[in-house]
Amino acid sequence: MALDGEYLKEIEAARKDLRQLLQSKKQFSPIILRLAFHDAGTYDVKAKTGGPNGSIRGELNNPANNGIKVAVDFCEQVKAKHPKVSYADLYQLAGIIAVEVTGGPIIPFVPGRQDARNQQDRGALPNPNGDAKHLRDIFHRMGLNDRDIVVLSGAHTLGRANKDRSGFDGSFTENPLKFDNSYFVNLQKEDKPGLVKFPTDKVLLQDPAFRRYVQLYAKDEKTFFAHYAESHKKMSELGFQPPRAVVKA
Repeated sequence: MALDGEYLKEIEAARKDLRQLLQSKKQFSPIILRLAFHDAGTYDVKAKTGGPNGSIRGELNNPANNGIKVAVDFCEQVKAKHPKVSYADLYQLAGIIAVEVTGGPIIPFVPGRQDARNQQDRGALPNPNGDAKHLRDIFHRMGLNDRDIVVLSGAHTLGRANKDRSGFDGSFTENPLKFDNSYFVNLQKEDKPGLVKFPTDKVLLQDPAFRRYVQLYAKDEKTFFAHYAESHKKMSELGFQPPRAVVKA
């Protein structure tokens, strides 16, 4: 894909439309963020397959993707206005803006992802009932490290668990439409009625290597935001080699 001026203009126009939509309909932000995570999360660093390539729109029958059609349909209204923008770019840009409009950090976005020609979901996504080994197996397969695992788990500050998707019901924080460090603060507190903790959340406190990051982010939101922005960008670019910009004479 050539990053010519026309494509970059389309990206900026899509960014503007996504921001306007999500600012007026913030309730869609959590599922949009989940869309971005799940499209990227199939990446296999050794096989060089999967990743943020837009293929998730053909993978909605995967039980791990239950409910994500809502986000795919939401993004389709922007795609219709900007057909030149790849689905791969659109979904990752939407995820970044979902974080931004709910009060989270500004995450740099580099366009140029190409859409996969076929279904790519060979890499498993995290199971909420998994243990520390499961989390490491999944995220290390993507090429992410322990800090990435913990800080990206902080995205649970947005949204809620749904019985038909994860087997759990309830939000992770008191304000599920505000991106902050309350997920980590709550992890260190006793369980509260109405709030959910997956086994994969609780293991972040049980595992010593994970726990030190939980404690850091619960105490220091600024550091959480800085690390989150780094890891989210990293996740959104798994297997992606940014193309060179083409400047027309």
